[in-house]
Amino acid sequence: MAGILLVEDDPSVRAGLELALTRQGHAVTSYATGEEALDHVRSRRPEIVILDVMLPGIDGVEVCRRIRRMDPLPIILLTARGDDLDVVVGLEAGADDYVVKPVEPRVLDARIRAVLRRLESAPPDRLSFGELVIDRGALKVTLAGREVHLTPTELRLLLELIRHPGQVLNRRQLLRAVWDHTHVSDSRLVDTCVQRIRAKIEPVPADPVYIHTVRGFGYRFNPP
Repeated sequence: MAGILLVEDDPSVRAGLELALTRQGHAVTSYATGEEALDHVRSRRPEIVILDVMLPGIDGVEVCRRIRRMDPLPIILLTARGDDLDVVVGLEAGADDYVVKPVEPRVLDARIRAVLRRLESAPPDRLSFGELVIDRGALKVTLAGREVHLTPTELRLLLELIRHPGQVLNRRQLLRAVWDHTHVSDSRLVDTCVQRIRAKIEPVPADPVYIHTVRGFGYRFNPP
């Protein structure tokens, strides 16, 4: 059972998802606005946030950005459209996953459980690659002695790449290992997450030294 913060302004959709997720065994708190959601995160940290993109006032993307400044907790976006722009902007704001509405409650439940499951599955070891040090037991990444704040999904992707140093992993492999997805159309999850990691650990993100792109195939972790 997960403690879920559901943010959805449509009363019927919100009520339906809250009821369905409660029946799946989750403890759900729901709000209609981003302002209420941010107050809740500040005072009572949930385990995961399900966040509609189209909200009155502060929209879902901005709520996602503000949560990311406070906390690395998992965020799944609800989007009424599958447009690339909506999805990419949301992922760049720090979301871990997305689903397109209307969504079957059991599909959303599967995504929630997949996100939470991958937070628990990384090995508790300390890995060092030059100035980059990952201590999974302490949930801590440092670069040249300074802490790097990664979201759980970013950490999971980095660990998956690190498990196979020098090996090219294609997007389908990474989707399956990190997101439990198999659809190639979701490859933007991988690309956007890699960009976010590079922005945090690479001295020059446009000229990476840790995570290399192998055009037409995928990504390779090849530390200096």
